[in-house]
Amino acid sequence: MRNHVRSKLRAVLLASAAFACFQLASPVRAADEITPERLLNADKEDGNWLHHHKNYSGTRFSALKEINKDNVKNLKVAWTMHLGGVEGGGIWSHGGLEGTPIVENGMIYVTDGWGSVYKIDARGGKGQLVWKMDPKTDHDWAGAIACCGVDNRGVALWGNLVISHTLDGRLIATNKETGQVAWQRQVADPDKGEVITGAPLIVKNMAVSGVAGAEYGIRGWIAATDLTSQKEVWRTHTIPAKGEPGSETWKDSNDAAAAGGGSTWVTGTYDPATDTIIWGVGNPGPDWDNAYRPGDNLYTDSSLALDANTGKIKWHYQHTPNDPYDYDSVAENVLVDVPAPNGSTLKLALEADRNGFAYAIDRTNGKFIWGLPFVKKVTWTKGLDAETGKPIEYDPKNPVQRYNAAVTPHRENKVADICPGNMGGKNWPPTSYNPDLKLWYIPVIESCNRITVEEATKDKLKAREFWTGGGPSQPFKITGSVTAIDVTTGKIAGKMETPFPNLGGMLSTPDLVFTGQPSGEVMALDAKTLQKLWEFNTGGGVNAPPVTFSVDGKQYVAILVGLGGAWDKWFIESTPELKKIQPGSMLYVFAL
Repeated sequence: MRNHVRSKLRAVLLASAAFACFQLASPVRAADEITPERLLNADKEDGNWLHHHKNYSGTRFSALKEINKDNVKNLKVAWTMHLGGVEGGGIWSHGGLEGTPIVENGMIYVTDGWGSVYKIDARGGKGQLVWKMDPKTDHDWAGAIACCGVDNRGVALWGNLVISHTLDGRLIATNKETGQVAWQRQVADPDKGEVITGAPLIVKNMAVSGVAGAEYGIRGWIAATDLTSQKEVWRTHTIPAKGEPGSETWKDSNDAAAAGGGSTWVTGTYDPATDTIIWGVGNPGPDWDNAYRPGDNLYTDSSLALDANTGKIKWHYQHTPNDPYDYDSVAENVLVDVPAPNGSTLKLALEADRNGFAYAIDRTNGKFIWGLPFVKKVTWTKGLDAETGKPIEYDPKNPVQRYNAAVTPHRENKVADICPGNMGGKNWPPTSYNPDLKLWYIPVIESCNRITVEEATKDKLKAREFWTGGGPSQPFKITGSVTAIDVTTGKIAGKMETPFPNLGGMLSTPDLVFTGQPSGEVMALDAKTLQKLWEFNTGGGVNAPPVTFSVDGKQYVAILVGLGGAWDKWFIESTPELKKIQPGSMLYVFAL
């Protein structure tokens, strides 16, 4: 670890020890300890939301049904709470809210974009701040390389601790009752351009962390920390070293793999039956000049299955080999079981890719089952091979892929328009799955954009500087939709058009689907028809997914509101109406 990071860590340790927390309410009763058994059986606690994705399978489905399609029209604001973290730093003018609230026994744990953790008492039908832990992140140092935005997607619970990340790459354990920092360790290295924006995944006694920074020439990884010993258990790089399996897919003479990207900034899922962590991997670097890095570039644009105990890769599935479009496969994999035509059960991992296709992979072996476009317009390929799921134009003999050559940006075709755009048909906002209806709901960006390629050369690769081989522009209007897929057939079951891209994500209950818009509206839809049944304008941009929980038998819906991230910096010209949306930082809680 370089001296700058060491000195930063010492400074924040001292600051945290001095600051620690401040109490704004009377002490509350001790909550139950978060055990591995409770995390394995999270869905049995209907009133709580214990995991980032609600459960290890990532369904973001709640069985609560006091709020239903017959009465959701009566949903009203129960209470709100202003949070902090809206200040900017580095290349960012302000922070945003992308987090998923975690709820246990009436206590809500949320983060702002800078990684401050707030514990809020939601009992009694109102919100009261219990404590706030401020990690004292250096805003300019971390913000200068934060790709993309001042964001933090939430916390996890383990034992009597709240486990969280900071933008400058720390893993922090905070006492759940007092708000005092128990310990912290440096996981990522911002000297290299590494930051952390995702929520931790707790598996057994480990916190599993991903990293952001592919645009800065990092070599991606997934790392596990033992929460008892506070030491690293394993670290698996998503770009193989020379001689490791997959290294043969980097066929260049530039040592491109050393700065090959493959970041892992969206929280993965876990299959306890096979003790397997499944995690999405982002784009290769440089993003758009794929001639610099000939070969398939494993394990970028892939879903990775890892042995939970060792981090060893069990299988992978790559969606866009030698990606020239910035089509991350970083999205969550939703783990579902569905009946097969022969009477057996298909154990699937569902992933809605930035390339505009939804995939079902056999999660026991990584085999392709089905795939289909979930956006209205795909131009970069003519479709997927029915057997392999690879783009029809993919030729493993070609070290540099062109796919649909007319719309593929490359060194001889420096400017090209692609659909979906490089923000993807779906970005990080999470999907949701209704196990009763077998419907999978995708928050969609209906988009195209223009890419200009710049030839990458090794002398242009510098630490903490963009390493992209070009960049996008936005001459096209971008809208969105909520798209439902029937996972028993692999076909679209419905699509509700929205005037703006869906930048927040999904929540489903037995007969409802909740989502939000960057223009401020929170909505409830009929789970079968996608008809809009309720809407409330928060007055701020929704850039985070909703959750639902219950306290004293009463159901609530909670969502963080405050548009940040990359959209209002790099993509706003495609949605000019959103220029009117002001920065904010607010928790909204709704009830009947």
